[in-house]
Amino acid sequence: MEIGVRILLAFLVHQVAHVGGQKDGGHDGCVPGFQVKHYQVVYSGPFQKGQPLIQVEFDDCAGNEDVTFEVSDPNFQVDGDLNLVPLEDILYSQPTLFIRGVSAHTDDMARVEITGLLLQSSHTLRNILGLGQTLTHRSKRSLLVPPMIVTENQRAPFPRPIGMSHVISTERSGNLLFRLTGPGADRDPKGLFTIDVDTGEVSVSRSLDREAIDSYKLEVSTIDFAGTLVDGPTLLLITVIDQNDNRPIFKETRYAGEVLEGSPTGTTVMRMTAFDADDPATDNAALRYNIVRQSPDKPSPNMFYIDAEKGDIVTVISPMLLDRETLPTTTYELEIVAKDMAGSEVGLTGTATATITITDKNDHAPEFTHPLFEASVNEGSTGVVVNLTVDDRDDPATEAWRAIYSIINGDPTQSFEIQTNPDNNEGMLSVVKPLDYEAAAFHTLLIKVENEDPLVPDVGYGPSATATVLVTVLDVNEGPVFFPDPLTVTRMENIPVGSFVASLNATDPDILQIQSIRYAVLRDPAGWLSVNPVRGTVNTSASLDRESSYVHDNKYTAVFIATDNGNPPATGTGTLVIHLEDYNDNAPYVVPSVARVCEDAHDMNVAIVGGWDKDLPPNGAPFQIELGKQPGLDKTWKVTRVNSTHSQIMLLRNLKKANYQLPLLITDSGVPPLVNSTEVKVQVCVCKKSKMICSSAHSHRASILVLPATLLLVLLCL
Repeated sequence: MEIGVRILLAFLVHQVAHVGGQKDGGHDGCVPGFQVKHYQVVYSGPFQKGQPLIQVEFDDCAGNEDVTFEVSDPNFQVDGDLNLVPLEDILYSQPTLFIRGVSAHTDDMARVEITGLLLQSSHTLRNILGLGQTLTHRSKRSLLVPPMIVTENQRAPFPRPIGMSHVISTERSGNLLFRLTGPGADRDPKGLFTIDVDTGEVSVSRSLDREAIDSYKLEVSTIDFAGTLVDGPTLLLITVIDQNDNRPIFKETRYAGEVLEGSPTGTTVMRMTAFDADDPATDNAALRYNIVRQSPDKPSPNMFYIDAEKGDIVTVISPMLLDRETLPTTTYELEIVAKDMAGSEVGLTGTATATITITDKNDHAPEFTHPLFEASVNEGSTGVVVNLTVDDRDDPATEAWRAIYSIINGDPTQSFEIQTNPDNNEGMLSVVKPLDYEAAAFHTLLIKVENEDPLVPDVGYGPSATATVLVTVLDVNEGPVFFPDPLTVTRMENIPVGSFVASLNATDPDILQIQSIRYAVLRDPAGWLSVNPVRGTVNTSASLDRESSYVHDNKYTAVFIATDNGNPPATGTGTLVIHLEDYNDNAPYVVPSVARVCEDAHDMNVAIVGGWDKDLPPNGAPFQIELGKQPGLDKTWKVTRVNSTHSQIMLLRNLKKANYQLPLLITDSGVPPLVNSTEVKVQVCVCKKSKMICSSAHSHRASILVLPATLLLVLLCL
């Protein structure tokens, strides 16, 4: 069967196009890659094994060391002399070959067009396409749409052809039209790709951005002039090839880390991470990290190392040199550069700053600045007497620097206390219990200082961690001291004026001085007392009254002052408490003093009255309450005892509405007993329901009621 099929099949490989010139180490004006991008080979017969076809021009601008080449057809290779040679005798070849050249400095591609090729049989075509079946089982016409590639960031002019769609048919195909549909063609983003309706050539109409869209899936179909679908639709995959057009970017411009002083070499401090928006499957996004500057550069410019691939910063300096107290600074700044293209010279870079702080550990014990501190304090006073200073080379404001002071000897009475001043780390030694010059004029204290944090194992506290404090107590003129204070005595009230009450006793603490003491009354609320200024004897100057408002709980309190003759004079005060015993000097009285009763009441009980006495038992209750001695009272009134303090007043007959004064006698139980003659006002009222109407007139003496009855008795006897 006559073969009239012309094969146009492009074998396409994934490739990376690099832009930009070489910055360092290259030739001036050199552009790495293929110096000629397009080559042509004329087919005049079978290619023989090892026969050079063309010599490509390739220069990576760095000596072409370690350059590798890949050919789209594995039956060809580029040898060491840059010749394209067949690896075996080749009768038939693809019309287009692609050569990829890769080195550490570039990744570029060239195209080789082979013209004059012989037409191949359908059997050979089936093998090439891998169909595995005879064409008798296929339709007469088929649409071949190979995948295509396009490099991002291409420059004008546009449109640029990127590939061909082919119709393979045993019939004429001139009456067919190609149609391209899908996102990027007739759907958003519209118009990126177009197809020649006659030839099937696909073109890109403007520059693409792989970071926005990395591939497009379109559909190619053929129609006749009437618009009827003939073949397809067939998938067209267009891959956007990445260019190195994005620099590595760190998320932060400044990073902070810290490492403990004395850390072993190789200690990881922190990790730096940058991001590159280019294709992660290519070297365009393969990042390498490097430290380009360390500030300061002492004691070594290479104190730290960064893992080129991971970005981990680790220590290089020895642990002994990594001493926070001897380093010129505790903070180091590293300028970190992230470079893509796996760190090659043509790679793009991004920078960030890493600030590393050398943190402190407690490897220095605090030391007192002096072995001996001295202080003086007036006896009897309290407060801070001296500030103890220490040196500590560790980091201030940390637990490794902050001091804790303790008194380890010389304070058996716990008269002293030491605390840390949080502002300057000094030890503030205070007197918390007043000192007595006469008891001890000097105090020698042993003070110890430690840190809040424990020291590292190989460091200990030395002799300078303790200091001696000599405290001198200064003598002052102390005031006299009363003993006992208070002084309590018991006296009977109403004792004669001038009676002895108590003898005050005040002594001067200044036993090393000979001083005299004089006494005086400081506070005597009732004015009942006087004191002998020399002997300190207290006598009454007025009658002591237990029932006075100045007496509380049977106790009267007065305060006296003792003054020495020192220069200046000193004083002391003492309290005298007199417990007053009761004397029967208050007559009892009756409460209440007013009672009411209805004039026609059936109940003749008037009221219950009680006795009251300011004196204490046994000078008070029990009380005896009885009618007065006026004659005839017992004809109308009656008093009956209820208990030891109360009695019942009763009427023996009804009285008219009026006010009556009922005389009563009340006697206490004192020795001798006191009797008080008193009266109770009894109001006889008219009672209507719940209302009592009482007289407002003057009261009648209950004894007047006896007169009419006496006159009536006399008349009956005549």
